[in-house]
Formats: sequence, structure tokens, C-alpha cells
Amino acid sequence: MRMYQDERRLDFHALGREIKRKREAKGWTQEYLEQLVDRTPRSIMYIENRGQHPSLNVFYLLVTLLDISVDQFFSLNQNGEPETE
Repeated sequence: MRMYQDERRLDFHALGREIKRKREAKGWTQEYLEQLVDRTPRSIMYIENRGQHPSLNVFYLLVTLLDISVDQFFSLNQNGEPETE
């Protein structure tokens, strides 16, 4: 019996832009945020600008440190796409 597998992937570009907006609002550099989440150089840049998917642990740290509500990024419309405001 074959189980249904949902092949949709979260488009991280919108969330990356929100991470950048919140980081800049706090006056933090990418390098400073990288240190806070113990990542290598450029990792924050890739998340913010390229929509790279971070690990769950890094995702949790970023949204917690930057006080980001992720509900809007995980709510899907009838077409299975993230809802936009």
C-alpha cells in the first residue's frame, strides 16, 4: 500500500525577507546574528536572500530571537500555496 506523500515545499523567500527586516530593525548585522545562532559565515545571507532552508534548530532560534510569528508563512490557501497578505 502506497502512502500519500505531500511534495510541496515551503518557499523560504518570504520568511527570509522577514528575518532580514526584523534583524535590521534591531540594528543587528548578519555576522552578529550568525554568532547568536552559531552558524558559519554567509549562512544568514543565504537564508535572507536565497531562501535557503535552515535546520529546524536554526529556524527556531531565528524566529525566537527576532520575535517572528510564522503562522502566516505556514497557512496555505486552497491552491496549496502560502497565503500572502
